[in-house]
Amino acid sequence: MGTVALPRARELSFAGRLGYRLRHGPLHLVILLICLVWMVPTLGLLVSSFRPPSLVATTGWWTAIAPPFRFTLENYERVLTTNNMAQSFVNSLFVAIPATAMPILIAAFAAFAFAWLEFPGRQWLFLVVVGLLVVPLQMTLIPVLRLFTALGLTGSFLGVWLAHTGYGLPFAIYLLRNFFGALPREMLESAYLDGAGPWTVFFRLVLPTSVPALASLAIFQFMWVWNDLLVALVYLGGQPSVAPMPVTISNLVNSLGQDWQLLTAAAFISMALPLLVFFALQRYFAHGILAGSVKS
Repeated sequence: MGTVALPRARELSFAGRLGYRLRHGPLHLVILLICLVWMVPTLGLLVSSFRPPSLVATTGWWTAIAPPFRFTLENYERVLTTNNMAQSFVNSLFVAIPATAMPILIAAFAAFAFAWLEFPGRQWLFLVVVGLLVVPLQMTLIPVLRLFTALGLTGSFLGVWLAHTGYGLPFAIYLLRNFFGALPREMLESAYLDGAGPWTVFFRLVLPTSVPALASLAIFQFMWVWNDLLVALVYLGGQPSVAPMPVTISNLVNSLGQDWQLLTAAAFISMALPLLVFFALQRYFAHGILAGSVKS
């Protein structure tokens, strides 16, 4: 009896898999085509960034993918050595890394308090934080700039760190508070019964179990800060010694209108590190976002 049922089960399993593929095949094909169409402009920019200027001006990028191949690193060399892109890359690191770590650290403490600590006005204060999510960033530029000018923080990395921290805190607190609030209450209560204090619970239990939320928040904050032009331009200015990559690239658009292949090289230099961060943390991304969005 067992020898007869096994092939039948395998046949049903194969039929089920085949039926699933037939039902969902068109959807997968449409998604694949959309991804390919979405990638074509990026592929064109990538190919153009490695082409000599003479060929860029006379032929389309698609002609470069057929023999004879003529690629060069001249565009990247010119951008890095003569257009201040190397210094701007370092400046972007000085801006993005602290401006990512500071709001996440502060938001983690605040979110733990909102989720698990009892204090007067907790719910009302959290509503205020959520309400700050809808305040346009542009409304704060002039007041904050006047404050930074009075304190001597304009044109300094500290000023832009504080600005990005303030702008990123509402979303960071909201996301982490929802994730922390979804943790099992029994886990925290057992730790308190064993004599652990709030600091021990926070550092030994809450943070290690919240890595997906912290990683997804780090992706959001890092990419926003790395690609930001408005905040950097207002609080840092366009001085080459402190200008991050978005400011430098915006200046190149005006000065290199005819040599746009250099702009493609600059764009891919700017994209390299965010792509690395995303692919390094992508396995935490979906889980962290979903866990932080279903609990209010």
